[in-house]
Amino acid sequence: MNIKRILFPVLIFLSGCSKPSEKIIVATAANVQYVMKELKTEFEKETGKKVEIVVSSSGKLTAQIREGAPFDVFVSADAKYPEEIFNKGGSDEKPKIYAYGTLALWSLSIPANELNLKVLTTDKVKKIAVPNPKMAPYGEAAEQALQKENLLEPLKSKIVYGESIAQAAQYITTGSVEAGFTALSVILAPEMKGKGYYTIIDSTSYKPIAQAALLLRHSDNSPKKETSQKFYDFLFSTKAKAIFKKYGYK
Repeated sequence: MNIKRILFPVLIFLSGCSKPSEKIIVATAANVQYVMKELKTEFEKETGKKVEIVVSSSGKLTAQIREGAPFDVFVSADAKYPEEIFNKGGSDEKPKIYAYGTLALWSLSIPANELNLKVLTTDKVKKIAVPNPKMAPYGEAAEQALQKENLLEPLKSKIVYGESIAQAAQYITTGSVEAGFTALSVILAPEMKGKGYYTIIDSTSYKPIAQAALLLRHSDNSPKKETSQKFYDFLFSTKAKAIFKKYGYK
């Protein structure tokens, strides 16, 4: 009897029976990417479970979820996109608001005491970065703030749209534009410490940026289901709320 011929297919079978990964994938709106790093660290320390973060604009992440991307939790920059996914059967429970965002105007060169919406109309500012309002809720809020001051139309020729808040921030921090709109959470991130000046935009000049999270649907026997639920619950914990507050969220 040839022992090798018998053992070979058995070894193949055993190698195919490795335990499925319990690592979860969290689809994260770009404005939350820095706070998410800290949340990931705390959650992994607390539970021993692994988390992978995928960052993009809320609109793009929603499109990827529709196309079947293997995300487990969606942390959006607004409530509209998670509601849309829930209404189309992508989750067994309604999305919940985890924080309210704060819009800010940011510049490398214009001092804080001069940095306001009016300065955008002067020769000091040739280009203004704005996240794409069709994909990024902070871009929509920026346009609302400009519209309230009747500045949106006069400034149209100066506006440079970034596909997400991350790209708009990149335009600002590289000096490609003189000023731009972003989330306060981006400016307060350790990676951005000491970069330029900022002013917080009056919150009454735009609709509240209610940011919601959604636990995406899993099959009952999915190895990720339990960890996904734990991470989703962690987002609303006292510890997580303190971290969100540190980054300027309300």
